[in-house]
Amino acid sequence: MLSPKLKTHFEQLLSEKINAVIPLSGGDINQVYVLHTAGQKFVVKINKSSAFPTLFEAEAKGLGHLYQTNTFRIPDDVRWGKVNETTFLMLEFIGSATPIKGFWSVFGKKLAKLHQTTRPYFGFEEDNYIGTLKQYNTKKSIASEFYITQRLEPQFELAFQKGFSFSNLEQFYKNVSAEIPNEPSSLIHGDLWSGNFMVDNNGMPCLIDPSVSYASREMDIAMMHLFGGFDQKLFETYNEIFPLTPNWRDRLSLWQLYYLLVHLNLFGSSYYPRVKSIVNGYI
Repeated sequence: MLSPKLKTHFEQLLSEKINAVIPLSGGDINQVYVLHTAGQKFVVKINKSSAFPTLFEAEAKGLGHLYQTNTFRIPDDVRWGKVNETTFLMLEFIGSATPIKGFWSVFGKKLAKLHQTTRPYFGFEEDNYIGTLKQYNTKKSIASEFYITQRLEPQFELAFQKGFSFSNLEQFYKNVSAEIPNEPSSLIHGDLWSGNFMVDNNGMPCLIDPSVSYASREMDIAMMHLFGGFDQKLFETYNEIFPLTPNWRDRLSLWQLYYLLVHLNLFGSSYYPRVKSIVNGYI
């Protein structure tokens, strides 16, 4: 339950009395609640500050970058902070409705526009998180260098520490480097599976829980194919507006490797065979 001290702090922050606090299910990492005031609702996530001290700050900044693109609906009125030993992230509550007609085409158009947001580097202004794992964002000038040094190497190192073994990684990295197209970076959501988008109260797509960076746009596309949940019309529309580099389907497993390594390090050995299979395919 939300402590009286936190409730009082949130009331001061909102300058409103909180009439009800409703727990939300599905929070594997954080405790999540809906706060009801007289005229508004807010979602608040809380966690111990000792566990992930900068997690909510990073999420708030990621939401801000996505919001500034004026593409998808992004939760607004974002506030984060610390109260004693508790960190929190508060944002507007977004209700849900039935998708509008042509929802997946709209999604594809918005994703294409998001990915057209670029920078002259790959990376981000600071490190952030994917799940509960640190995601490194040191800026690089080449897509393959960024993917190898900031995405794959840290996850392989963590996997080694957890007892998983891989061989011939130097050759693997050389082969991977030759496969990655050197197109400009895109602002990506970074963790775009079906659980991180919702249909808002207007029937439009809304993105939540980002792990943003300026990276290869194929990373978002690959994650969307990894666990499913996205209609083919989305990708058709996307490709009409912002065509992907030839042979992009052949590279899906290469980009999915990062997300599978993350799952290996978070959830254990059930992901190990698939990770090894992708690595061996590039040696």
